[in-house]
Amino acid sequence: MKKPELLAPAGNMESLISAIKNGADAVYLAGKKYGARAYAENFTNEEIIEAINYAHLYGVKIYISANTIIHENEIKDFINYLHFLYLNGVDAVIMQDIGMIYLIKKLIPKLEIHASTQCHNNSDENLMFFKKLGLTRAVLARELSLEEINNLKTDIEKEIFVYGALCICYSGCCLMSYSLGGRSGNRGECAGPCRKPYTLILDNKEIKKGFLLSTKELNTLPKLKEILNSNVQSLKIEGRMKSPEYVGYVTSVFRKLIDNKEIDNYEINLKKLYNRSFTTGHLFKDKIINSNSSGHQGIVIGQLLENKKMLKIKLSHSLNQNDGIRFLPSNKGMIVNKLYNKQKLLVNKANKNEIIYLENKFNLKKDTTLIKTFDYKLNEEIKNVKEIKMPISYEVTAIVNKPLKIKMTHLNITSTYIGNIVTKAINNPLTNESIKEHLSKIGFSPFITHDIKITSSNNIFIRIKELNDAKRYLINTIMKEKTKIKRDKMIKIIVNKPIYNDKKEISAFVSNEEQLKYLIDKIDYLYTEDFNLYQKYKCHKVYYRLNRYSYQLPDYKNENLLVTTLGQVYKYHKNNNIITDYTLNITNSFSYDLLKEYNVKKITASVESKEELYNFRGNIDVLVYGKIENMILNYCLIKENLGCKYCKHNIKIKNNENQEFTVIGNNCHNKILNYKPVNKLNNLPNTNIRLDFYDESIKEINDILKEVGIN
Repeated sequence: MKKPELLAPAGNMESLISAIKNGADAVYLAGKKYGARAYAENFTNEEIIEAINYAHLYGVKIYISANTIIHENEIKDFINYLHFLYLNGVDAVIMQDIGMIYLIKKLIPKLEIHASTQCHNNSDENLMFFKKLGLTRAVLARELSLEEINNLKTDIEKEIFVYGALCICYSGCCLMSYSLGGRSGNRGECAGPCRKPYTLILDNKEIKKGFLLSTKELNTLPKLKEILNSNVQSLKIEGRMKSPEYVGYVTSVFRKLIDNKEIDNYEINLKKLYNRSFTTGHLFKDKIINSNSSGHQGIVIGQLLENKKMLKIKLSHSLNQNDGIRFLPSNKGMIVNKLYNKQKLLVNKANKNEIIYLENKFNLKKDTTLIKTFDYKLNEEIKNVKEIKMPISYEVTAIVNKPLKIKMTHLNITSTYIGNIVTKAINNPLTNESIKEHLSKIGFSPFITHDIKITSSNNIFIRIKELNDAKRYLINTIMKEKTKIKRDKMIKIIVNKPIYNDKKEISAFVSNEEQLKYLIDKIDYLYTEDFNLYQKYKCHKVYYRLNRYSYQLPDYKNENLLVTTLGQVYKYHKNNNIITDYTLNITNSFSYDLLKEYNVKKITASVESKEELYNFRGNIDVLVYGKIENMILNYCLIKENLGCKYCKHNIKIKNNENQEFTVIGNNCHNKILNYKPVNKLNNLPNTNIRLDFYDESIKEINDILKEVGIN
């Protein structure tokens, strides 16, 4: 059985080194722009070059995340950035934007591209879409089960997340952060609104408050053997915003378990490093929500026995000076600067079952439980993991009256040094043992001497300086060979010419028959999610809107379809009339060009697109009114908190700003609408317009139609 690639995250150079020291086969990171973790430290261009060279020394691959959606005015800069990555030896880039994937494969055809999880890769058809574009790998949707993954037949490398933070929404389908504050998850700027508390409202009555959308941390280690036997080529650890110690330790645990090596206490150590409580996730159909807390849980290490000027505590786990702790239920925390034993004497460590005392800095009253959130000793141990050394071997030929010859070999790379003529020694001849000793000392290089073979005359003289010079030359030659890059330059940049739209059509999404009947004679296109309603009123202007979450796509022929995923574009474009929805995240003209090759009748621009796209392009719809579909969940908020019988009731969630979001259930998937509609009716774009209606009355719809010029 071939071992899968172990892919680790790096938010900075320290994390990258930690990942490599602890056994990563590949590391993914991002530059200062275009990465989906904009608030990580990330890498400058100079640091990217350094990271690539360092990783390649150890035979480790570097993947750069350039997986945001790209606006028209960013295209030239984005192309130049990817050309820079290619010329400097990046092994692959991870991308979301289909227009840029389409363009880059034309401009830099030899650049390897992986389809980001932001592409919503949840079907064979989705994978075929990207394979046809020339991609070699897809990062699969985190909402797929391992069983579903094993049923995917497309011959493309499959990468899955196996550890770290989860999103509650299908990746690439979340507009919550953008809708609430303009910080787009598709632009790497997510503000994490899913980690906030919400109140569940049933038929206008508040039922429950908690972290209703906050997921646990993914941890598939209990099921690792099943994953190793699966249809997956790369195991990905999330964590570009985590510490180097977190990255290093999690990587080391996976490395050892993949290699069938033993490792002690890793379960509790992982909890100390970071956990929101653990889940094996959608991969194994596990519970994913921790509604009690959205923060680091740590581990419980003791109970408060006495709560006075000093806190008296009985430990259930060890505690060290400089550890981070928190008290529950107040959640007040501190670093343990002073730790007292039972006799109230200062100590630097206390063991399990001991009585200890801490200063009551917060005047705690009702707290009873002590948790550890930072383990100083564990973090120091992780920092002190030794750098990996790679084996080299020497073959030395030192024959009197012939040039000194030293050959160094590392893997399949060989370097040879030809030196001065070897002479006979007058005094103190150089022994083979002495040659071995000097050549074995290679200091801070990434190599370690594995073997030295010497063929020599007796009583030889070689200057020690020459041995040292030879050693440096050979090591530098091998290092240059390992980091050598030979790449072709990019072909000429392709620039699109504007294609102006001469007509202006109006489309609308409707939620019920009353809305459809009222609008069918008034506007150009109607979209409905009700298949029976679609069939009843089927004509050239009525389209059936497909859902975004289906893993297996049904067969349709000669239908009018509003498609919501790339897989649907691939499957249905030959035998159906298709229009693409805003869920495809189209923000630039090259995405438009690609979809036109699939006979798409027209596209709906992303709600995050800018006027530069739709003011000069072709047949493009722009949403000017309607509640945005903020999230689509492979999780039933309704079932878990209320029960299935309430699925069709009026259900909302409310945040701390008293903004109420409608929750719509469908086959145990939930759609969460924004608390208020987009409204651009006073500033209509110079293109087709789209209106979305959910609970609007006929009178409200009529008023909106008047604003767009329909009486």
